[in-house]
Amino acid sequence: MSEVVQIENLRKNYKERKAVDDISFDVHKGEILCILGPNGAGKSTTINMLTGALSCDGGGIRSAFCGGQDIHSNLNVYKRKLGIVPQELAIYEDLSARNNVQFFASLYGLKGAQLKEGCRFALEFAGLSDRAQDKAKTFSGGMKRRLNIACAIAHKPELLVMDEPTVGIDPQSRSHILGSIQRLREEGMTIIYTTHYMEEVEEISTGIIIMDHGKIIATGTKEELKKSLDAEKVTTIEADDLDTFNVEILCGIAGVKHVTNHGKLEITTVPGMENLDRMIGALIENGKKITSITTQAVSLETVFLSLTGRTLRD
Repeated sequence: MSEVVQIENLRKNYKERKAVDDISFDVHKGEILCILGPNGAGKSTTINMLTGALSCDGGGIRSAFCGGQDIHSNLNVYKRKLGIVPQELAIYEDLSARNNVQFFASLYGLKGAQLKEGCRFALEFAGLSDRAQDKAKTFSGGMKRRLNIACAIAHKPELLVMDEPTVGIDPQSRSHILGSIQRLREEGMTIIYTTHYMEEVEEISTGIIIMDHGKIIATGTKEELKKSLDAEKVTTIEADDLDTFNVEILCGIAGVKHVTNHGKLEITTVPGMENLDRMIGALIENGKKITSITTQAVSLETVFLSLTGRTLRD
């Protein structure tokens, strides 16, 4: 099978709540599949079932690692092919970076020269070779995140699962991690990546799944998803004293689909509707002095908003 993993009609319930509601998708060899969705969308539950850490209530997960059979038919073999970077840091603060990597690599059966080489590769890849002897507790948040990744790749997994690996880190560490992910793909690794950050998806994804309320609501490449809203237009208007401006004034204008106000107005309009003059007039009538007007191409944030009616970080 060309697919590394096939998810079929997967379901997981927590009492009356459907955390994952009958979803199906394939993970193809060599792709970076980004799974998007707000908190509670079902992303982490899906990931936990996909890694074998959580049982499902229905459906199944088949993998090429198990000869195309369900992963539970040979879970040990399946897990040895995985590298997992959890949302919460999984490192030992009182151990050195090298000892952390050695410990986790040994769980995958590495020993001797193979273990030594795996540790060298992982620490170098994470940019931590010069801090290999230092204890993890002396590291910055970004360095700990990079060490977390090093611990997951020393055994050179075929499938790397990363659950929001860049939460709360500095821009340089984020840039290093995103660049590293792209290099891992170039070396043949398949990556599943969940995130809240649209800019990360723009940079690294080869495929995207958008989830909400436990369901998959859209799939495709970033280009395909944007094309689905290709004719829509997003206009950004900056003006003085927008803090108390009622966006419903603009929502009442024909053709206006959605308006957000985060210190500046972002207005999405439907295809074929020229209504900028009415928007400007409404602002002037309400005493607002306009300082800037720009029109931009459709973004993934706009796609998400159109599909779910709320921002990604709700």
